[in-house]
Amino acid sequence: MANLEKRKCICIFGGIFIALFVSCKDDVRDKDEEDNPSPEEITFTVERAPEWTAVFKRDSGWFGGDGIFAIPYSGEDDRKEADSIVFLFSDTMVGEIIGDSLVPGYSMVNNSMALYRKGDAPESTAFILAKDSDGKPATMLVPDTGNEEYYWLGDGFVNKKAGGKLYIFAYRIRNTHTDDLLPFEEVGNDLLVIDDKSKIPFQEPRSLEIPFFNTGDNSDKISFGIGIHADPGEEYTYVYGVRGQHKELVCARVKYGEIEDFNAWEFRKTDGWTKDREQMTALADSVSNELSVSRLSDGSYALIYQYGGIYPNIYMQTGDTPYGPFGEVKEIWNTTEDIDNPDLFTYNAKAHPAISGEGELLVSYNVNSFKFFDVIGDKPHLYRPRFIRLKFNSANKNTADEGSN
Repeated sequence: MANLEKRKCICIFGGIFIALFVSCKDDVRDKDEEDNPSPEEITFTVERAPEWTAVFKRDSGWFGGDGIFAIPYSGEDDRKEADSIVFLFSDTMVGEIIGDSLVPGYSMVNNSMALYRKGDAPESTAFILAKDSDGKPATMLVPDTGNEEYYWLGDGFVNKKAGGKLYIFAYRIRNTHTDDLLPFEEVGNDLLVIDDKSKIPFQEPRSLEIPFFNTGDNSDKISFGIGIHADPGEEYTYVYGVRGQHKELVCARVKYGEIEDFNAWEFRKTDGWTKDREQMTALADSVSNELSVSRLSDGSYALIYQYGGIYPNIYMQTGDTPYGPFGEVKEIWNTTEDIDNPDLFTYNAKAHPAISGEGELLVSYNVNSFKFFDVIGDKPHLYRPRFIRLKFNSANKNTADEGSN
């Protein structure tokens, strides 16, 4: 428990960088464009998806976690037949809940996973924790850099053109051992390469340092891997990043089979692509540190994110390419009902096409507290994903069942 107490603030913001990158804007985004939609506006309905929300309300072992990225082992988000789906989580709570009370002796690890077989009932999802030499819960993926660093996990994909390797983006975090409210800092980004994804828990992946995190003292830091669009039928993999305090969305691309060659990466600028990271153009601002870009069946792309990272507004914008330009901002959900006191917040909404049904996108968001350890004992089921279902109008040409993270 001493170690747990020392990391209180880390768990509060684990895997989301809220205080590190929260938008400087205080007002909610102007909705003028939403009040005057274009004639070809996508039409849809939204409802809660209780069957998926219930999967993560657990009383034993894994009972809460940050993040959630859904990665299909086939490498195909739109695969109709059975497929293994791995869920990735960052800071994870482990313990026992009796009734509505958390039993003393719970612990936290920095990342974990779960497995789901597509086609089975959602409740069949199996949660997997690494264990240490004493059989106690342990963090699954750990940096090999030392220096008290640990990983918060980003998005990932299985590369069919690279022998079925599993790639996971990861953010290296280091404790600062100060008395600050947030005694930690992000110090770099890695691309983790898991050559054999059948060995679970994952064992000692290769770690490649991403060289684009920070190029100088005056540069805005960029965290790449907040979302991925990887389709084996397309020439390029698109890797999304968040830049600076305004939480700008930026995009890199690399040929599908060359993800490990950072010299092959290109960055989106106003009028094309460049090898110069400093010329990147923001595709949107005030996005969340986890988001998604999903292909719709008409060939357009839906960007889904949470405004400013922690506001209750979940937005969608669409564009003709994975890199935009993305059009009008449309609110698809407001999470206010999930926040019953001012110390709670929701964050990091994203779509999961790999587990979505035809004509829909399943969207998750997380719930947390600014006073995590003051409330977790009384609200032990607080810290977990919630799900909604975005159903596109079948009469509209934009129905969704294809897509990528």
